[in-house]
Amino acid sequence: MTISNQKHLINLACCGMLPHSIDPFRRLPYCLLPQRQLVRPTPPESPCASGHAPVTAASSSRGTQRWQNVGKEGENETEPHRNRTCNLLIKSQAHTLKMLNKLSVTELAEISNLSKAFISQVKHGTRTPSPKLLGVLATLERPRKPDKDYLEIFLQSRMARGVSPRTLQYYRERLSKFIANVDYTRAVRQDIEKYLNSIPANQYGLATRHASFRAIKVFYRWLSTEYELSNPVAGVAAPILGKPILPSLTKEQVKLLIEQAETVRDKAIIALFTESGLRLSELVSISPVNIDWELHIIRIMGKGRKEAYAPYGELTGKYLKSWLRQYQPNGSIWGLNQWGVTSMLRRLETATGIVCNPHVFRRTFACLLRKAGVDTMTIKDLGRWESLEMVQRYTRSVDFQDSLRFYRAPLA
Repeated sequence: MTISNQKHLINLACCGMLPHSIDPFRRLPYCLLPQRQLVRPTPPESPCASGHAPVTAASSSRGTQRWQNVGKEGENETEPHRNRTCNLLIKSQAHTLKMLNKLSVTELAEISNLSKAFISQVKHGTRTPSPKLLGVLATLERPRKPDKDYLEIFLQSRMARGVSPRTLQYYRERLSKFIANVDYTRAVRQDIEKYLNSIPANQYGLATRHASFRAIKVFYRWLSTEYELSNPVAGVAAPILGKPILPSLTKEQVKLLIEQAETVRDKAIIALFTESGLRLSELVSISPVNIDWELHIIRIMGKGRKEAYAPYGELTGKYLKSWLRQYQPNGSIWGLNQWGVTSMLRRLETATGIVCNPHVFRRTFACLLRKAGVDTMTIKDLGRWESLEMVQRYTRSVDFQDSLRFYRAPLA
């Protein structure tokens, strides 16, 4: 039966002109199912334009009563299965149709455990969806709103632990995107994997995906501990990080940047970045009392609110003294915040064509020490890294030829 023929039968049914034995909804596509409010009007006494003979009052009453019963649960005692099915079909019709069209046949088959042939027929309108399929679509179409704002409670718990504002921002950005796309209180392992797969790779591989995975893992671990919710991340493997060679600078490039810097302050910043391996947050928080001019070290508040010391060389000391003779700081010795330092480096990168940002200088610090023959454990301590793995990642640009210069034959 074609769609047009079915529409014609529905019109006849609504006018009371269809025999009781014919069911126009038997193979009706889901999108053409009647609304709950459908009530067949009183049939006309004269023949209609289609040429059908007028129906009797008895048949009209019988037909009207039959179609009025559709969608009213418990009223059609002769066909209770039809009442149940039609109720499910009529309920939230637009949303269910949206989900039916959105998901592929394979996805629906995996979720509902129904055959692909049946779902394909439903999507093409040759069969009506079963109550089981409608039940599955209903769970997908209307995500249940959590009774608590778990994200805000989680962030409050991180603040109470004393994490840095940057870490809080990281959690908020990653988890907000996750919650906007996943019903996280009812998610399963497949939902987590599907979301992670939707995060594209960047120039450094799956680093962005791995960052999201870490935030989601911590969030679910907290939900499981505090509210005894299921932890679907427990069975999800972490995305595999690639091993790209991250860019670093040579001595000549650093000297060129210092020459091109506009002010003594900018020269001091570049020199200190390179000789100390400071993070951006560590550099902008330096005050005059933190500098030990005799030992050539600076006391800083490192990552994770850990107090530490960073060394610096004679070139940095020369520029620092020159700058502090010109500027009387009230707090930070630079008179700049993180955005001000970043903007200065971007201008310098545009002028010279050399990659210029705090992370590049930190990698340059590690690579230059490694090329000078300093072992990775010492570099880890000087650069305040938590693990040797991070040092090895930052110094991957140091090749075999660089290391060969320090080789001494064991039996020589």
